[in-house]
Amino acid sequence: MANTYESLKIDPSSLSARHPLDPLSADEITAAVQIVRSEKGLSERVRFASINLHEPPKSVVLDFKPGTSWPREAFIVLLDNDNGATYEAVVSLTEKRVVSWHHEPGAQPSIMLDEFFECEQVLKEDPEFQEALRKRGITNFDLLMVDPWSAGDYGGEDERIYRLSRALTWVRSDPNDNGYAHPVEGLIAYVDLNNMKVLRIEDNGIVPLPPEHGNYTPEAVGQMRTDVKSLEIHQAEGPSFNVDGYEVQWQKWRFRVGFTTREGLVLHTISYEDQGRLRPVLYRAALAEMVVPYGDPTVNHNRKNAFDVGEYGVGMLANSLELGCDCLGSIHYFDAVMTDSRGNLMKIPNAVCLHEEDYGILWKHVEWRTNQTEVRRSRRLVISFISTVGNYEYGFFWYLYQDGTIQFEVKLTGIMNTGAVPPGVKPKYGQLVAPQLNAPVHQHVFNVRLDTMIDGVNNSVYEINTQTEPLGPENPHGNAFYPVATLLSQESEAQRTIDPFSARYWKVVNPSSLNALGEPVGYKIMPGENTIPFAHPESYVMKRAAFATKHLWVTPFSPKERYPAGEYPNQHAGGAGLPAWTQANRPIENTDVVVWYTLISHHIPRPEDWPVMPCGYIGFMLKPVGFFDRNPSLDVPASMSHHDSCEH
Repeated sequence: MANTYESLKIDPSSLSARHPLDPLSADEITAAVQIVRSEKGLSERVRFASINLHEPPKSVVLDFKPGTSWPREAFIVLLDNDNGATYEAVVSLTEKRVVSWHHEPGAQPSIMLDEFFECEQVLKEDPEFQEALRKRGITNFDLLMVDPWSAGDYGGEDERIYRLSRALTWVRSDPNDNGYAHPVEGLIAYVDLNNMKVLRIEDNGIVPLPPEHGNYTPEAVGQMRTDVKSLEIHQAEGPSFNVDGYEVQWQKWRFRVGFTTREGLVLHTISYEDQGRLRPVLYRAALAEMVVPYGDPTVNHNRKNAFDVGEYGVGMLANSLELGCDCLGSIHYFDAVMTDSRGNLMKIPNAVCLHEEDYGILWKHVEWRTNQTEVRRSRRLVISFISTVGNYEYGFFWYLYQDGTIQFEVKLTGIMNTGAVPPGVKPKYGQLVAPQLNAPVHQHVFNVRLDTMIDGVNNSVYEINTQTEPLGPENPHGNAFYPVATLLSQESEAQRTIDPFSARYWKVVNPSSLNALGEPVGYKIMPGENTIPFAHPESYVMKRAAFATKHLWVTPFSPKERYPAGEYPNQHAGGAGLPAWTQANRPIENTDVVVWYTLISHHIPRPEDWPVMPCGYIGFMLKPVGFFDRNPSLDVPASMSHHDSCEH
């Protein structure tokens, strides 16, 4: 089959992206699939784990001018189910050929959505599995819910031989029941995903199913509140942002929206216009990895440690967002285009939501001597997506503020992972949320990769700690304290943890760009809620998620260093990613650096989290520090509504 777009029945004009960072279009993905299939003679047993834009070098992006051309490429990860081999391919859409093809020995790509459904069906039909269920009084196998958990690496021989899933089971009482109310405790299935065969069933003893339902729909809840009045967000003149393709302009902010199957939402080339000059802040920002280690050592739960980015792909699992439910106001949506594991085109409509929100007071002062009042209302731009990973929903939100602040926030909701305990047992490593229903303690560990570009590519990072001046002649009243800045010049120095007792934060500066006071311009990373991992340092999960042991890492930019737990964390023994790269102890002063920030949500479950959790929140802020010469939001006009002013 010739590699021409005529033979692929694709209009070449549909392959013309407007910018080097535009996500691949549907036609580009279709072309990439057919080119690699044709050129490499792929069988039907080869799965497409992911297809994304192969991002061009920074120089191509930063030097880009409209009307110029550049190489357009797709990056594909493939899995051959016949021999378990993983391949990476780069397909040139410009040259219509495969320009790179590599076998990745020992690598396991992420678990694909198709494998979820196939694994569940295989187990439902397995005679040994059915017999174990009958012993528990479960005979309607159509009501089973099977979650194919990643198996991790626990030193077993199976993990080196098979593409493995450690599947856990729940059962519904009817097709619309919340199955997580009825965990099948003690029953574990190991499935070879390459051949979709059950390897073995572990039956560790029968625990009765928890007796109560956990349904949360209006039909199950009953009488709803009657005193909730409508709350409408109406922008008569439309929103204040403009969208041109994937480029967004909102007041003084400029950036580009990207999306990958692994990371989900990606923000590119974030800049702020200051006195007529567009000043870069971040080249690229995205969630790079997350892991959910559970703290329950009992048999069903002691290997729960899903890497939801690297082992599943939060982009692949993104929701189609709905107006008035997920987003409110004047909305612009971005679709996400990808394939299933067979290379068939998939589209997630409305995968990314863009809108404005009122955010209270931006700044205010009352001059009490003259009674002159100046007050400005704050609004922020919200760019978000939401993923469903098994039982959990994760909302990932980026906020841009009028004063130059950037915020990242995760909203955690959905349904807690559950297990059953015998009547009268109070779990040590979890919380009863209903009779005989245990929600184990766990953490959610997120790592965000920030490719900084503060007024240019070359940046440095400082740690700021506040110290108390000792009592003495310089501090006779004991009231003195001051910040101390320490340059992090090597990778070994830039592996840091939070310290709220010293009000610690980190500052990224450009030594070559000085503000009006003669100081380097910068942005500071302000930690929000955070904690440390509680899994033992020698535990299997911490060996694989070593990035979680530090809240801050800084590395010199490398296009190959993208994910803090490595390219392929699925069934990996650990040590890849940040711990491996930073052994070189490379210099990170006044150079192109990447900042990796880890934030950990510590979840001790509550009965109030059942049957569906109110949102929990965790995040951090990037705030300008000397980046501007004064408050950059002074020019925000006073609010105009149906009132002529803020007076009452």
